[in-house]
Amino acid sequence: MAAPLLLRGVPLQRLRLAARLLVQPSRQFCLAAASESNKPEENVSSAEKTITTLLSAKHPVRYHSLDDPDYRKWRDKEEEILRDIEPITFLAKDIIHSERYMDGERLTVEDEKAVVEKLLAYHPHSEDKIGCGLDSIMVDRHPQFRQSRCLFVVRTDGGWIDFSYQKCLRAYIRDKYPSHAERFIREHFKRGSS
Repeated sequence: MAAPLLLRGVPLQRLRLAARLLVQPSRQFCLAAASESNKPEENVSSAEKTITTLLSAKHPVRYHSLDDPDYRKWRDKEEEILRDIEPITFLAKDIIHSERYMDGERLTVEDEKAVVEKLLAYHPHSEDKIGCGLDSIMVDRHPQFRQSRCLFVVRTDGGWIDFSYQKCLRAYIRDKYPSHAERFIREHFKRGSS
């Protein structure tokens, strides 16, 4: 399916001819050109029909360009969202993946404040995560996936539960940028949009 991207601007008749040559490479170029206009429909291979159908689709693939106002609006909004979430995303990744914190260590007051205000507050189930009350935020290994480190809410009763900073970011984006959220999430987050 990537081939049409490379062939943009080539006349449809040439694309069809190229498709036939690819399907039947032993065929001579002059024979293919001569029979282009008068080849009976029953002699057309299924591969040729598929390629012809794709190339002559009623709604061809739209190629974006910087001149397209809708595309430019999307890119501008995408850059705005990235600038908005970049600081907290960087902080969360730094907390989880660097050696700033050992497994089971609580975050500093400054980091905890940022995580609670800019991430946990937007988690779809933040009230359930906090439960009886928030004592602190810590980083530790996930109990089920021991290779992964993640953030945990430590409750006032001593219990603790993990939460996904990516779920928090997705919820924040959906709340602040509703008309662009799904596309942004689809293009920038590895996992699904849950």
